[in-house]
Amino acid sequence: MLQARAEGVLGRIGRAARRAGRTPGEVTLVAVSKTHPAALVREAAAAGLIDFGENRVQEAEGKIAELKPEAPHLRWHLIGHLQPNKARRAARLFDLIHTVDSAALVGRLERICAEDGRAALDVLVQVDLAGEESKGGAPEGELPAVFEALKGCGRVRCRGLMTLPPFFEDAERVRAYFRRLRELRDEWGGRGAFDVAGAGGAGELSMGMSHDFEVAVEEGATLVRVGTSVFGERGGKV
Repeated sequence: MLQARAEGVLGRIGRAARRAGRTPGEVTLVAVSKTHPAALVREAAAAGLIDFGENRVQEAEGKIAELKPEAPHLRWHLIGHLQPNKARRAARLFDLIHTVDSAALVGRLERICAEDGRAALDVLVQVDLAGEESKGGAPEGELPAVFEALKGCGRVRCRGLMTLPPFFEDAERVRAYFRRLRELRDEWGGRGAFDVAGAGGAGELSMGMSHDFEVAVEEGATLVRVGTSVFGERGGKV
C-alpha cells in the first residue's frame, strides 16, 4: 500500500510539473515521517524514497539513530519550528533545516557548526507570508537582516526559501502564497543570497503539502513536504 501511495504522489508531481513546462526531476518529494515509526520509514525507503521530513528534533533523533547504520543514504529534513535550545542537536542530525527564521538563529547555528567541526550545514529561510501567529517564519521585512547574517557565515549555507501558508479546502486559494515565495526567491537569488549548487541555479522552494502540492509544483516548488498522501493517516486510515 505504501509503495502504491508513493508512486501515486510521484505521478501527480510529474503531471503537475509537465503542466508547468517543467521536468519531474526538478521536484524532490520529502516524505513527512513525523509521528510514524522507524519501521514505516524503512518500508518507505524500500519503496525508493530517500528524503524524509521530521517536525521534532527529539522524535527524529531516535529514528535517525536506528536507521542510519542500515540506510546512510537517507536525507533528513527538519521541517518543524527550531527552538534555539534544540539548535545543536538539529545541526548534528539533519541534512537540511527548512525553518531558519531569524538572524539570531543563523548566528547560533554558525557558532555551533564551528564548535562541533561541521564544515557545512544547509538551511532554508522560512518566510511568513500570512502573519499567522501559530506558524513560524520571518516576515518579509525581516529578510534583509536574516540574509545579512547568512552572508557572514562560512558554514551555514542558505539554499533557498520555505513557507507554510494558510490551509484552505480549495487549494487554488493557496496559489498566491506560492507565487509570492517564488518571486521572493527570484529577487533574493538575483542578489546572490543563495548557495545554489544542486538547486538548478535558482535556489530551492520548499512549499506544498498533501492537499496542495500540485499547485505548489505548478508555481515552482523544488521540495514538496507530503505526509498523509504517502504514509496514510495514523491508525491505518488512508
